[in-house]
Amino acid sequence: MDFSWPEEYLDFKNKVIQFAQRELNEGIAQRDEAQEFSHINWKKCAKFGVQSLAVPATYGGPLEAVDFLRSMLAMEGLGYGCEDNGLPFGLNAQMWTVQTPILHFGNEEQKEKYLPAMARGEMIGAHGLTEPEAGSDVFSMQLTAEKVEDGYLLNGKKHLITFAPICDMALVFANTNPKLGRWGISAFLIDINTSGFTASAKKSKMGLRSTPIGDLNFKDCLVPENSLLGKPGMGFSILNHSLEFDRCCILASQLGAMERQLENVIDYTKKRQQFKKPIGSFQSVSNRIADMKLRLETSRLLLYKTAWLKEKGDNAMLEAAMLKLQLSESFVASSLDAMRNFGGRSFLTENGVEKDLRDAVGGVLYAGTSDIQRNIIAKLLGL
Repeated sequence: MDFSWPEEYLDFKNKVIQFAQRELNEGIAQRDEAQEFSHINWKKCAKFGVQSLAVPATYGGPLEAVDFLRSMLAMEGLGYGCEDNGLPFGLNAQMWTVQTPILHFGNEEQKEKYLPAMARGEMIGAHGLTEPEAGSDVFSMQLTAEKVEDGYLLNGKKHLITFAPICDMALVFANTNPKLGRWGISAFLIDINTSGFTASAKKSKMGLRSTPIGDLNFKDCLVPENSLLGKPGMGFSILNHSLEFDRCCILASQLGAMERQLENVIDYTKKRQQFKKPIGSFQSVSNRIADMKLRLETSRLLLYKTAWLKEKGDNAMLEAAMLKLQLSESFVASSLDAMRNFGGRSFLTENGVEKDLRDAVGGVLYAGTSDIQRNIIAKLLGL
């Protein structure tokens, strides 16, 4: 079994790290406090080529076909180099849950309309799935899309949607045939200026504060039939297809953040002295660091295996669920260990240590809670 990466992949990852460290780390504390999205940094990422990693050359990508392993490794580098965890989170959310479904299921007109603009950073796309009464039980969604003469009439609400307050368009899942359950769900591409489609102001939240979250509202929102992504009833298939890509890359950025976090803790515990010796020499401190390293490496192995399966075109539902559970819970645990090793100063916002913990907590909730991942794993094991 070969665990090595092509040298060109590693070189590109290093270029992403250097770009992030050079261009993306200014004013993070201020943006976090103000819960402010940086359009400037979004454009910088597009100019460097981040958003285009999710599309082929035909639509503005760097390669003839999307190289998912290369892209995943790059997103790991972005999480390592960018100390604002919210920005990689937002980039991944658009790239893998909006751009990727359009690429795989859209018609040529839809691809031409949305993909180049997103790759250039000129358009921001939201993924509209969750509702107030349809979170873990996502297929009990109440947003309806009624077939009418001129297209589809949408009524309902989406909730906790990344980029909702600032999006230019949204990929929205709606119920077109409630009698069919999950097979009655369809996907639509809707521009924000469509009559009857409105977005809420941003919601205040605990972490990932530089990427806004809010609601999408539909009141007699009429969309033409060509707004449909794929065919009626394909929503469930589209969703399953994109979420495995999404989990790999969002979690790759978290893995990069965990590596940065570990290095910072090791550096600090070597320098910080108590009782006339470095605190890293105390067993309680060093054991926490050993646990952080173990979480990092076990998470890395699951991430790389899941990405390898996706690149081969294999089903990775079980692996993606295990990865989501393992890595998101590990980031929370390691963030707590980091705070304990930094001591009282970690509790002060000005030192930036507690921010990782606030950001990490979201990972056990979004894209399927830890409880749901355990349910998926158990079900796939035949229980």
